[in-house]
Amino acid sequence: MTYSFNILDWCALAPGLCNIEQWQSWSIHPETDWSEALPKTQHIPMMTARRMSTASRLSVEVGLTLLNQQPDAAIFISRHGELERTCKIIEGLCQQQDISPTDFAMSVHNTASGLLTITGKQPLPITSIAADIDGFQQGMLEAQAMLADGAKKVLLVDFDGAVPDVYQTRIKHQVPAYAVGLLISSGETLRCQQRDKNVYPLSSKTENPVLPQSLTFMQHWLAKDPQFTLQGMRSDWQWHQ
Repeated sequence: MTYSFNILDWCALAPGLCNIEQWQSWSIHPETDWSEALPKTQHIPMMTARRMSTASRLSVEVGLTLLNQQPDAAIFISRHGELERTCKIIEGLCQQQDISPTDFAMSVHNTASGLLTITGKQPLPITSIAADIDGFQQGMLEAQAMLADGAKKVLLVDFDGAVPDVYQTRIKHQVPAYAVGLLISSGETLRCQQRDKNVYPLSSKTENPVLPQSLTFMQHWLAKDPQFTLQGMRSDWQWHQ
């Protein structure tokens, strides 16, 4: 499988990385202290932001930054979704505590995408995707389908928050919270080719990539590497620009 597209604009947030210059510097020297402070969110009303998880807050901020360019559809991708909030609910139940109605209502995977349309006051067709380490690449395939169906511009947001300590023995997640947003259109600037591994999926003993696919993509894309590969479960994805 091969497909191509253009990136019209982008926005990304992570600890210590909140503007174009910082991200471009990181792409060349990617050694980052992920314990730095998280970026402030400028577009979200304070009372709304207080009810959001860190992951949702960053993803909605990224989405709102690009929403003024009038995308026709959006894709939100998260491996873990509202895992922090869900863990809090489970721990509360184990201690026989009452569950916060806000926590319960906002513990679903598409919380962030819903908050984007509510906060931005712009209803959009939105798809929410969870696909283990392959979320970003599966989101790209969804974007291709939307463009083929007539969309001129598609907003793609890949994000995740911190993984609670109780899950750390099973899930290796280096970045505490991040969000990457791309505004995509049809074109030929970037080309991606699927390369099947012809092996079984990742086993429990196989190490996951150090960074999520979207951050690895940003590193190579901003560094203008002519060719790079993103690791997946059953396939790797070779990029050319």
